[in-house]
Amino acid sequence: PSPLKRPMKIEISKLGFTYPGSIHAIFEDLDLVLEPGVTLAKGFSGCGKSTLLRLVAGLMRPKSGSIRTSSSHRVGSSAYLRWDVGFVFQQLNLLPLASVRRNIRIAVEMAGGKQSEVDRWIAKLGLEGYAKETPAKLSGGQQQRAAIARALAKKPSILLLDEPTSGLDDLNTQVILGAIRNDLPADAVCLIATHDTRLDAIADDSLDFNTFLPVEEHLQALA
Repeated sequence: PSPLKRPMKIEISKLGFTYPGSIHAIFEDLDLVLEPGVTLAKGFSGCGKSTLLRLVAGLMRPKSGSIRTSSSHRVGSSAYLRWDVGFVFQQLNLLPLASVRRNIRIAVEMAGGKQSEVDRWIAKLGLEGYAKETPAKLSGGQQQRAAIARALAKKPSILLLDEPTSGLDDLNTQVILGAIRNDLPADAVCLIATHDTRLDAIADDSLDFNTFLPVEEHLQALA
């Protein structure tokens, strides 16, 4: 059974991270607290937004410092990823041989959710006509909506979105914004890496990475 969920809080302390083989740190002694609600991470490409999402998910390990959450599961553990985290990558990572419905159903089943959620999310994201299709047969906007549906259908306590509206028209964007605004669990933390100012409408907080994080060397002259 799914564990009881508490209001989520993420505390990042003295975080340091450098990619293997690089001499330039992405983070050095980063301190950050993320409370329930939507937080936007903004900044130049290469400033560490996507890296922070992967660290919070536990898909990568910091070189130093710590990431603590309100979850009873260790950051990065299979239980943490199963019960607590919904993640939409820029590459979307939908299962290529599974239909839209099956992609969403697998996520719901793994999180112990109800099957009624699957059809609700298919309808909510306007995917009724594509539920039996595989991702390769969908447009980019349809794939992004399917990935958002899969992540939110889990009712995650941590929702991590990497450029979820990149390249989308206003209509597709409004559908996704509405889903995040209306269906994100009240006690959940949502961290969105984005360049899209249209997401400002749903933000409770915003992080400007350009003001407190190192910028890749070739971009420093533009800062």
